[in-house]
Amino acid sequence: MSTEHLPFLKGHGTENDFVIIPDPDNRLELSPAAVALLCDRRAGIGGDGVLRVVRSAAHPEAAEMAAEAEWFMDYRNSDGSIAEMCGNGVRVFARHLQRAGLTGEGDLAVATRAGVRRVHIAKRASAGRGGEITVGMGPVSLPDGPVTVTVGERGWPARNVNMGNPHAVVFVDDLADAGDLLRAPGVAPAGVYPEGVNVEFVVDRGPRHVAMRVHERGSGETRSCGTGACAVMVAAARRDGLDPGADGHPVTYTVDLPGGRLVISEAVDGTVEMTGPAEIVAEGTIDPAWLEQRNPETSADH
Repeated sequence: MSTEHLPFLKGHGTENDFVIIPDPDNRLELSPAAVALLCDRRAGIGGDGVLRVVRSAAHPEAAEMAAEAEWFMDYRNSDGSIAEMCGNGVRVFARHLQRAGLTGEGDLAVATRAGVRRVHIAKRASAGRGGEITVGMGPVSLPDGPVTVTVGERGWPARNVNMGNPHAVVFVDDLADAGDLLRAPGVAPAGVYPEGVNVEFVVDRGPRHVAMRVHERGSGETRSCGTGACAVMVAAARRDGLDPGADGHPVTYTVDLPGGRLVISEAVDGTVEMTGPAEIVAEGTIDPAWLEQRNPETSADH
């Protein structure tokens, strides 16, 4: 392992927070245990996940996207598991690239395990903070079949929504119905989500305005979930009789999360866009001896 201290940054999007590891040449191999340690809020840096920043051409999972997107977001959940996509993470990833001088305001393409995502970084806000970031989240799909979500002895029908990663969306009378979300809610039938699922609990706040809580697979309850907010918007629109692909009219909802607010739109072609803030709050270095001692598999020269 390299004896050089490893740079990191800390950022968040609507309080969905991430440890950012710049690794442009794909030299750092992070074991699941190392990711979990980095995300530990007492023994590590703390975060809902890790964003490793790698040039697409240097990563075997992203090389075929390199001509379209220079940078690959290697996203890991806080338990070390790999995830296909993270909507808040893409915004934070883009903000890091902007802050590092690797991109500017305007359009950007980011490679993810769910495909290339189109990003637009708005001009800097008048207060000096970075402008909001819009992410093209790609097409939504609504798999058929009944799904039920349970918390304790209570159960609700759920809408199965896929945003490149799986979601089960439940409409409830009160967000407290979700319980403490320390453990994953029950989901049935068992085979619907073989790799786990993000579960969103939703209440209405007004016309085309909802609020939600979420249990993210591999992370527990988080303050925000971008793909979850998109899934909620689509589920709410269908519940309200709105389908841009069928009626030819785009639709926009405001989605409130514990950590902030996102604005989600669905176009007539079925693609979804998400707009919200992203901030980098700190940077520093990681002592590689500490990381290697706790996680011997971690290597910086694989």
